[in-house]
Amino acid sequence: MKLKTIIGATLLAGVSALPTYAQIGEQRHNLAVGINGGINLNSVSFTPSVKQKNLMGITGGLTARYISEKYFSMICGAQVEVNFSQQGWDEYYQDYPTLSYTRTMNYVDIPFLAHLAFGKNRGLQFFIHAGPQIGFLISDSEKISGNWEEVIAGGANIETEQHGKPIDNKFDYGITGGAGIELRTKAGNFLVEGRYYYALSDFYSSSKKDYFARSAHGVITAKITYLFDLKK
Repeated sequence: MKLKTIIGATLLAGVSALPTYAQIGEQRHNLAVGINGGINLNSVSFTPSVKQKNLMGITGGLTARYISEKYFSMICGAQVEVNFSQQGWDEYYQDYPTLSYTRTMNYVDIPFLAHLAFGKNRGLQFFIHAGPQIGFLISDSEKISGNWEEVIAGGANIETEQHGKPIDNKFDYGITGGAGIELRTKAGNFLVEGRYYYALSDFYSSSKKDYFARSAHGVITAKITYLFDLKK
């Protein structure tokens, strides 16, 4: 699936919904900005497969949100973020505990989210986020330990093509979504959220002549966000 198709479909859905909301929605103009931070649990979908456990990383950045209207009990808006995000994978082989390989990939991620919430203007709200996300790889590093050559020479069926392999595609894109709760107070808005990112792109080339047919990120994120209102 192409990035243009994803973004185009998202924009088309939003534009199609605007006339209906404009006619029967309660108009609001609430702009809020703030910061967010949390942790990532990362893995990578490889074909051929690579045995892994979750790699923990950090994420954090800036958030801007615009609430446009309230449609019956549903509060509708849009949110965009610019985040630093650590992703990658951590290989794990139960039968060979001395072997260790970790690849950490640092991205600048930009999710474009629809924001749908239910609750009171002041107090507790439940919200849902969903939309496309793009990312730009800014650096990567790897850590390796253990006698891999000896283990493989002994007949171990372990995939090592990814070790030391340069990243081919530094532009990443996919879809993300999650849910959480928000506490709205006079001192600002406090959000706790769980989110999942599913990459549609591969960071290694995946043509018929390439080794990996798939190499895509999967990221579970838990984060806290603080927003303060600029315009109510």
